[in-house]
Amino acid sequence: MYVIVEINGQQFKAEEGKKLFVHHILNTESGAVLEFEKVLLVDKDGSVTVGVPTVEGAKVVCEVLSPLVKGDKVLVFHKKRRKDYRKLNGHRQQFTELNIKQIVA
Repeated sequence: MYVIVEINGQQFKAEEGKKLFVHHILNTESGAVLEFEKVLLVDKDGSVTVGVPTVEGAKVVCEVLSPLVKGDKVLVFHKKRRKDYRKLNGHRQQFTELNIKQIVA
């Protein structure tokens, strides 16, 4: 059984016991339990329920494993040839690590 759930404006495929890395959720602590009720699709052993826009009564219960995880560094390099112009920017996205404890559908 899996569901498609919307967390912080992004859609994720969620299954029980799996880990998710979502964009940083503010004001959370390690061990906190979060519930997400924007379930867009439910697949129970081949029977698919699609929400209009969400599935009523369905929710995903998650536990916060780590409230702040930094992603890989992405380097952005700009150059204009023959103009002596170079610029290098780096960025590391912040994520929250979630463990999916239960899917109620």
